[in-house]
Amino acid sequence: MSEKTQTAIMEVVGVHWASSKSVAEATLSRRPGVLRVEVNPVSQTANVTFDPDLTSIADLAGWVRDCGYHCSGQSVPDHICDPMHGGASGAREHAGHGTAGHHPQAPEEHSGYNRAAVRDSPTMTHAGDAGTPAHQAGTEAHAGHGQPVTRDAQEVMGHGGGHGMSMESMIRDMRNRFLVAVILSVPITLWSPIGREVIGFTVPAPFALRDDVFALILSLPVIFYSAWIFFDGAYRALKARTLDMMVLVAVGVGAGWLYSLIVTLTGGGEVFYEAATVLATFVLLGHWVEMRARGGANDAVRTLLELAPSKALVIRDGEPVEVPTSEVMPGDLMLVRPGSKVPTDGVVEDGESEIDESMVTGESLPVAKSSGSDVIGASVNTTGTLRVRATKVGADTALAQIVALVQEAQNSKAPGQRLADRAAFWLVLVALIGGSATFLAWWLAGASVAQAILFAITVVVITCPDALGLATPTAIMVGTGLGAKRGVLFKNATALETAARIDTVVIDKTGTLTKGEPEVTDFIAHGIDEDELLALVAAVERESEHPLAGAVVNYAVARSVPSATADAFRNVPGHGAGATVNGRKVFVGNRKLMVAEGIDIAPVAEERETLASTGRTAVLVAVDGKAVGVIALADAARETAAPAVAAMHEAGIEVVMLTGDNEATAKRIAAQLGIDTVIAEVLPGDKSAKVSELQAAGKRVAMVGDGVNDAPALAQADLGIAIGAGTDVAIETADVVLMRSDPLDVPIALRIGKGTVRKMRQNLGWAIGYNVIALPIAAGVFYPAFGIMLSPEIAAISMSGSSVIVAVNALLLKRLRLPEPVEPTGSLAKAEPAPIGTR
Repeated sequence: MSEKTQTAIMEVVGVHWASSKSVAEATLSRRPGVLRVEVNPVSQTANVTFDPDLTSIADLAGWVRDCGYHCSGQSVPDHICDPMHGGASGAREHAGHGTAGHHPQAPEEHSGYNRAAVRDSPTMTHAGDAGTPAHQAGTEAHAGHGQPVTRDAQEVMGHGGGHGMSMESMIRDMRNRFLVAVILSVPITLWSPIGREVIGFTVPAPFALRDDVFALILSLPVIFYSAWIFFDGAYRALKARTLDMMVLVAVGVGAGWLYSLIVTLTGGGEVFYEAATVLATFVLLGHWVEMRARGGANDAVRTLLELAPSKALVIRDGEPVEVPTSEVMPGDLMLVRPGSKVPTDGVVEDGESEIDESMVTGESLPVAKSSGSDVIGASVNTTGTLRVRATKVGADTALAQIVALVQEAQNSKAPGQRLADRAAFWLVLVALIGGSATFLAWWLAGASVAQAILFAITVVVITCPDALGLATPTAIMVGTGLGAKRGVLFKNATALETAARIDTVVIDKTGTLTKGEPEVTDFIAHGIDEDELLALVAAVERESEHPLAGAVVNYAVARSVPSATADAFRNVPGHGAGATVNGRKVFVGNRKLMVAEGIDIAPVAEERETLASTGRTAVLVAVDGKAVGVIALADAARETAAPAVAAMHEAGIEVVMLTGDNEATAKRIAAQLGIDTVIAEVLPGDKSAKVSELQAAGKRVAMVGDGVNDAPALAQADLGIAIGAGTDVAIETADVVLMRSDPLDVPIALRIGKGTVRKMRQNLGWAIGYNVIALPIAAGVFYPAFGIMLSPEIAAISMSGSSVIVAVNALLLKRLRLPEPVEPTGSLAKAEPAPIGTR
């Protein structure tokens, strides 16, 4: 088997029951080259991991259709298309993603969906490489990198095959089947023994027909239209050599109706057409309500899909031309007016404005943009007009990566779900065996055949593996959706479960707890006007490229001091710089520079020592040979660092700061932020070892870092959290990706994990407890002693109600309270900065 694998998010449309996902999973997992299949009945998609040397996307789509489900290929936003390689009928594959051609949307198609990115392993070959099964037949189009695409592959890309129903269409179809069933079940019940003997209905059947013959005629549309999805689904399941909820309902409805049919055709007798049709009616009603409930679990992805603008203004021959976003190419110059959405990721070439990125990154405040600034596709331009050069299109854009990441996480299975899926299969088998045993037991005990069949049908129907199948996928979808709205992206369901168990969070200091940029904290002038000295220093620092110099210039601009021009600038590497400003010789640097220039630093020595002792970087200033000032700089803590630490403490989580700074400085910052433990003077390569030591002490550790320098530590931790990912959401070593550089998102991620797992456990507990209690009651165990029994109709209501309860309970996760964003203008904006080292 090849070591190079791909994961594609495929359409699997038509999975009406949660337990029916096993049909596609069982069928696909037996196919050559398929390594793992995870179907999500809520999103109607599947994660399929496969070996591209043995199979292709076209093969996968065909196999899904063989299961009886619709599949036009991969599932992703329609705006993803790469015109570089074949336009609307081309495709592109690259190391991170692949896109397929544009598929015209049909009214019944998934809103906003068509294709998805293929996520590849780091060592994969491109799906478009020659030699793969998808590229060994005749061609009509071309994929990425000049590789041909077969007619089969074109069909997968959206140029062939029929359209499947959206979730909304499936809900409407279920409603229509229910309405037909309920309308016909009423007269069937009236002309049944229940209507005659219990209700007292005395009207004779029309056309002088026997009651059972009339009921048979009325039941035909119910059985062959309303309930036909049960029989069709049961056939698919048995063909795939698996068992699901459809099998149970088909057995229950079919057994009752066939028994009654035989009795009617052999001269009449005790029949229960009303039981079969009312049973189908209640199951359809319950499932209609359940589908409406679980349909709300996919709000997050739908919201993300709606963010992408359908049109873009591209400047051609000096004039703006409106084109579909899918036709924008890298290098195109786009015009983005105030109030418009940025079509794709790009770089500002001209103009200034503020961009609202909250819908994509979760960043609450608009971000200032000017020439050279990166912008994210689907963010909103608020004030000025911008000209943006497109840099990433199609599946490369941040929005496309986020959608693919969220979909993949939603489709992934938590360990508990894998166990529940296996239990669902055996529960169906137990129900079928239990139903047969119940029939035999009551028949041998002297009950009539009709009564024994009713008990058996009740046992078969009341068993509910569908609740087991919905228990975790719905909670996972809501949890990942909550995270996506706040810019917190979970890569898989296991990350959600792990987040719930974390008791220790290790956070890298620089760039995570702090801004990673120097700021001026103190400016001391000795024997000279402060603004005059600042103007002289700023003139020198404007000529320097050192990071500290930029901080001083920014400080001068913020103070609105007059600007001056420096002449004869001289940089002294490692020491500082000097220049002539307004005829005065100015030196800015460390003590070694002053000594080299023969300048006595005694007048400012005390101030310098005081500032340096607090961990700040102290820079000396001399004018005309005299030391006249000290500038203190430090890496300022983020406004949300202290609230983030407080939120984690509130959740009972220990916070550990990991830093390369000296221990005294690190402890001062830790005290400022309220951090429990400090591990200082750690080399970058030793971070993973420190995480391992904490794990060896029995702690469940989450590591928070920038996703690049901290990659080994992120991989070592139980949960790797990459912070400040921005547009780079495809960080391989992290389990959770935080789009913003905000430490407050760390407790948000952990709280979402705990809330999601809590709902998963509640749902699994309900699903298991329900069956433990319901099965013996349905079998009539308590009937002889207490007269307690259930009819098939009540069993249908109970079974459907169980699934509805699970779906609604998962949706309540949307009410989870999360820490609110902290405005940078708050009291923490003046928090004492962290040190940044020496110049």
